[in-house]
Amino acid sequence: MKASWFALLNYRHPEMAVQVVMRITFFLLLTTYELAEAAAPIAKPNCSDSCGDIYIPYPFGKTTECYLNNWFKIVCNETGGSLKAFLPSIGMEVLEINLTDPYNDNYFWNDPGLVRLNVPIISSNCKNLSSGNIGGVDISGSPFFFSSYRDKFISVGCDNLALMTSINPMVVVGCNSICVDKSIIKDIKLKNCLGVNCCITTIPSGNQVLNASFRSIKEENKVNEECKYAFLADDKWLSSEDITYNVQFLEYVPVVLEWTASDFITVDPNELRRRNSEEYPTLYGTKYYYCLKGYQGNPYLPTGCQDINECENKTLNKCPNKSDCVNTQGSYNCNKPKSPVKMAIIVICSSLGALFLFTITCCLYKIIKKRNKIKLKKKFFKRNGGLLLQQQLSSNDNNVQKTKLFNSKELENATDHFNKNRILGKGGQGTVYKGMLVDGRFVAIKKCNTVGEGNLEKFINEIIILSQINHRNLVKLLGCCLETEVPLLVYEFIPNGTLFQYIHEENEDFPLLTWDMRFRIAKEVAGSLSYLHSAASLPIYHRDIKSSNILLDDKYEAKVVDFGTSRSVAIDQTHVTAMVYGTFGYLDPEYFQTGQFTEKSDVYSFGVVLIELLMGEKPVSSTRSQEDRILSTYFIRSIKENRLFDILDTQVRKDGNKHEVMAIANLAKRCLHLNGKKRPTMTEIVMELEGVQKVYYDQPNFEEFDGVRNEEMGPWNDIPILSRSSLEIGEPSSSFVLPLLSHFD
Repeated sequence: MKASWFALLNYRHPEMAVQVVMRITFFLLLTTYELAEAAAPIAKPNCSDSCGDIYIPYPFGKTTECYLNNWFKIVCNETGGSLKAFLPSIGMEVLEINLTDPYNDNYFWNDPGLVRLNVPIISSNCKNLSSGNIGGVDISGSPFFFSSYRDKFISVGCDNLALMTSINPMVVVGCNSICVDKSIIKDIKLKNCLGVNCCITTIPSGNQVLNASFRSIKEENKVNEECKYAFLADDKWLSSEDITYNVQFLEYVPVVLEWTASDFITVDPNELRRRNSEEYPTLYGTKYYYCLKGYQGNPYLPTGCQDINECENKTLNKCPNKSDCVNTQGSYNCNKPKSPVKMAIIVICSSLGALFLFTITCCLYKIIKKRNKIKLKKKFFKRNGGLLLQQQLSSNDNNVQKTKLFNSKELENATDHFNKNRILGKGGQGTVYKGMLVDGRFVAIKKCNTVGEGNLEKFINEIIILSQINHRNLVKLLGCCLETEVPLLVYEFIPNGTLFQYIHEENEDFPLLTWDMRFRIAKEVAGSLSYLHSAASLPIYHRDIKSSNILLDDKYEAKVVDFGTSRSVAIDQTHVTAMVYGTFGYLDPEYFQTGQFTEKSDVYSFGVVLIELLMGEKPVSSTRSQEDRILSTYFIRSIKENRLFDILDTQVRKDGNKHEVMAIANLAKRCLHLNGKKRPTMTEIVMELEGVQKVYYDQPNFEEFDGVRNEEMGPWNDIPILSRSSLEIGEPSSSFVLPLLSHFD
């Protein structure tokens, strides 16, 4: 709000006068609303609602009768001559508690509850500290989550790869920084921290664990004795700090946690309506409550949210006189003047002047509105990477297919103004909506979460990649929209969900996958990856192959989707070096260790998909023993123990061809080899899959082998693939070595 007010004061154009007046009015309206809300009750009756300068709304409280449970207990102690609040349940000092985010102008009435805390910094090999390695926070099981849109992960150090590992969701996030002389960068602030002695990145939603590990980027420096730091911090605090210099003097930094009481408070929808509030689900399975527009108070209290009397304050209503204003629940009405004579006199006396002013105002308004609309669209186009997209398209020598540019109104109508009932799914990069164009075609519209620089690069990268590829088993990009606040991508609509749902979710809407369907899907996915690696105009590494990124169309044919993390490669390169990012369970161990992604990293992920099809098990499962938690490890160990038949999915044992299943299992084993050089290429995999079906076309299925156990199958290493045919796979030949990836920080 302060930034908007500052921009308002700096307008210098006469044609912006109307907007200035409107923004001043809106600012006064919000200011009055915030003052009224501050005066509304936020704690239980007879309970203290503050600790020094910190407000304490329910479900938080200082005494037993004032808080919901021990998670929300606040201890208020006098320290250093001032009162400080603490959350003993997680052992941290409280800096601020809010029922809504006071800095979020986009979601004023329905954003989540936040608590701002002092969280310790993680450090390694720092001589000014008593321990070589300190830090780390685990609040698992609590109703608190690190805020993905307010917190950033920062690491300060030289020649440093810092990784933050969270338990749920199981992803690895990190960043790296290079070495530069400190005297050169002494004046660089955090906003320029893009890999020079420090780095910064976003975090996933729903995370409750803060752990960090450090390693050297350079191969010769396996152990780096440099002092390094890693921590989460509130981006509102970060904008004013010189972290590269000040971090050595800090022990704690402000971190924002989202909180929810949904595990402890269940409010009936009728009760929510009585309280004039609603509930809103989060991305990680919880929910929170908020007051409806036109109401103020605490939605967690039985008294709920009270109506705001807009008639008591002139800035909250547009009635000409206070006597003409009638307050209603959540709004107000203006009565028409009761005296027809008075109305007639006013109309007669002012008609000529009003008509003239109205005409001039309408003309100016239309001109200004049209000009501002054009400027706003140009601003969004530039901010959403339109210039970068044009540059990329022009640099591809017209090999890129023409991409349609949709207008924002067309996509809003197609999705019913992005109605939440149209949501097909959510991911780390954005939300996907189902829409219908004016010509009757169904489409999938991807709306990015944010417009940060990192996400814009992924957005443009996805357009470029999808514009270059044309394969029946790769999702088709129909176009994009760059004139909206956040960028949009328009894909063909794939109606039958993801392969993950058919394998792992029991639902009558998802038919059972027969062995023939599984085998065909494996060939289709392999064919699409082979195309990306060796048949596209530039070789492309997908970098996030998993069953949830494989869609099934109306004929249950596979369609590989989600190229936001993909990278195209130059002719003289063999790998890409980038921030370590991927889905736990599918991530290539060699890539995780080296930070270098090659074509064989995609092969490893494809191998995990193969064993999902064979076993019907999830890539990571807490229901299995600790040593078998990772599916690939469990599969390899079972093969070594000659237990292939015991671990197969019921449907595979029922109708699968014995020799085909054995051959696919052997192929999966080679795809999962820890040494990437010993894995087959995707082109070799496609040839092998086609050869397997030809060789074993007339072989019996598992129903004819009900009595067959492991000892009848023989040792794993004795299972032939193609009986030493011309398609037998050995070490990758030089003809299949893919070009190298360009460097991405």
